[in-house]
Amino acid sequence: MKEPATDRVFASRPSLPWVVLGIAMLAVNLRAPIIAPTAVLGEIQADLGLTAAGAGLLTGLPVLLFALATPLATRTIRRWGPEATVLLCLGGVLAGTVIRSLGPAAVVFAGTAIIGVALTLGNIVVPVLIRRDVPWNRVSAVTGAYSAIMNVGSMAALLGTAPLAALVGWRWALAAWAVVVIIGLAYWLPTARRRREALQPDRSAASDKPSAHPAAAGGRGTDGPGTPIAPASKSLRGRSNRWIVAMLTVAFCGQSAAYYATTTWLPLLLSDVRGLSSTASGASASLFQVAAIVGALGVPLLAARTRLWVPTASIAVLWISLPIGLLLAPDAYLLWSVTGGIAQGGGFTAIFSVIPRVARTDQEAATASARIQTGGYLAATCAPPVAGWLNTLTGGWTAPLFLVLALVVAFGVAGLSAVQASERRYRLP
Repeated sequence: MKEPATDRVFASRPSLPWVVLGIAMLAVNLRAPIIAPTAVLGEIQADLGLTAAGAGLLTGLPVLLFALATPLATRTIRRWGPEATVLLCLGGVLAGTVIRSLGPAAVVFAGTAIIGVALTLGNIVVPVLIRRDVPWNRVSAVTGAYSAIMNVGSMAALLGTAPLAALVGWRWALAAWAVVVIIGLAYWLPTARRRREALQPDRSAASDKPSAHPAAAGGRGTDGPGTPIAPASKSLRGRSNRWIVAMLTVAFCGQSAAYYATTTWLPLLLSDVRGLSSTASGASASLFQVAAIVGALGVPLLAARTRLWVPTASIAVLWISLPIGLLLAPDAYLLWSVTGGIAQGGGFTAIFSVIPRVARTDQEAATASARIQTGGYLAATCAPPVAGWLNTLTGGWTAPLFLVLALVVAFGVAGLSAVQASERRYRLP
C-alpha cells in the first residue's frame, strides 16, 4: 500500500534538537556579515573616501535588498524548497563576503549587495522552517533562540572585527567571517540531501498544501506521539488577519529601523560623546547585541506565563529607554546599551512569534513573513543614512536619537495592537 503523502512529510522531519541546530547554523550568519563593517566603519570610510551617508549605506544596502529581493525569496522557496533556499543563502553570503573584501568602493558595494540578496533568502525561509518543523507550542521558544543566535553572531562580529583589523587590516578582518559561513554550509549540505532523499519520489507531498497540514482539516497535527504541531486557525486572508499583518509590518518598520540605525552609529556615537577608541566603543556597543539574548529568550518565557502583550509592552518600554537615556544621561551608556539590546532581541521575537502560530500553511507563513519584512526593511534601509545625515547636518547626536525614539514608539503602539488582535482572534495560549 502506498504511503500517504502527509505521512511522508511528517516522517521526513528531523527531531527538534536537530531542527534548532540547523536554524542556529543559519541564524549566526544572518546578521554578522552586515554588522562586522560597523566595528571598523571609520577605517572603511577613510580608506574608500566615503561620506557619512555613504558609510551608512554599507549597512543600509543589504537592508534595502532585504525588501527588494523578497519576491525572489518567496519564489525560490516555492520552486526549490526551504533546504535549497538555505544553501543558496549561505553560498551567496560566502561569495559576497569574499568579493566585499577586494578592490575599490564599487567592488565593496557589489559584494555587499550580493550579501544582501543572499540574506534575504535566509530571512524569509526561517519562519517557514519553524512553521513546518516546530510544534506550535514551542514556536516562541525556537523563534527566541533564532533571534538570540543572530545577536550572538552580531556580538562576535563587533567584538572580533576591530582587534582583527588592527592586526591584518579591515579587508582581511571582514573576509575572515567567511569561515563561519563555511561551517554552516558543512552542516546544511548533508541535511538538505537527506531531506530531498526522504521526500523522493513523492515530491507532490509539498507541505505548503493545506491538506498536508493536519491543522488545516480542523484538528491538530503531531510531531511524534501526542505533540501538537499547530492549532486550527482560519486563513490569513480575512479582514482581521490583514489588520494583524499590517500592524506587524508597522511594528517591524520601527523595530528594524531603530535596530540598524543604532547598530550602525552607536560605536561612533560613543567615540564622539565619550571619547572611546574604536576597540572600546565596539566592545561597549556589543552589549547592545549580546543583551538581545536576554530579550529573545525572555519573551517566550514570560509569554508562557502571561499573554504575549505583557512582554511586548515591557519590550516597548525598554526600547524607549535607549534613546531617552542617551539623551538625558549619556554617562550611563552601558546601561542603555543593555536595556536597548534586551528590547531589540525581544521585539523581534514578539513580532515573529505570531506568524507561525496563525499561519495555516507554509505558503501563508512565507507570504505574511515576506510582506512584513518588505515593509520593515524598506524603512530600515533609510534609517542609517538618515541618521548619518542628521548627524552631519546638526553636528551632534540629538537629532538621530530623536529619530530612534520615534521609531521605537511606533514599534510599541503597532506591536501591541497586532499581538492583542491575534490573541483575541485565535485565543492563543
